[in-house]
Amino acid sequence: MLELFYPQKIMDSVYHISYENLWDRGIRGLIFDIDNTLVPHGAPADENIQKLFLRLHHMGFKICLLSNNKMPRVASFASQVDALYIYKAQKPSPKGYERAMKQMKTYPATTVFVGDQIFTDIWGANRAGIYSVLVKPINPKEEIQIVLKRYPEKLILFFFRRKRLKTCQAEFRNS
Repeated sequence: MLELFYPQKIMDSVYHISYENLWDRGIRGLIFDIDNTLVPHGAPADENIQKLFLRLHHMGFKICLLSNNKMPRVASFASQVDALYIYKAQKPSPKGYERAMKQMKTYPATTVFVGDQIFTDIWGANRAGIYSVLVKPINPKEEIQIVLKRYPEKLILFFFRRKRLKTCQAEFRNS
């Protein structure tokens, strides 16, 4: 049951993801959450994010921003990084993820999603059949509804890490 919320991978930040490895595995589309994934909540695209997106564009990736935020916030950020976007995505509904793939002309097997929240970002990506990467939130100061969700997220991550440890131990014993 909890597996519905498990990411396929956990990384410290978007800067620690091996995009070259993803490209070599056939990934062609990247979907990103914005707030607390790419920048602190409400912040514009900074120089580092702009450089990352420029690098990803040069590699050949199609990129779409998927946010539950309103159009002015999402459109403004998307224009700063030259990305497709979907606002008011209603995550965790898979429909926004499916729309993002349609815009990028990719499929679940060729798409990766990156976000900072389990109950919206990761659960939605998993429901859409997309490889999900959870990154640590950039800024600990968050809106109260997000702060309250962080407590059950910690419990899910505890069980996720415990399951991963057991899997690694079993693989080691069998090798």
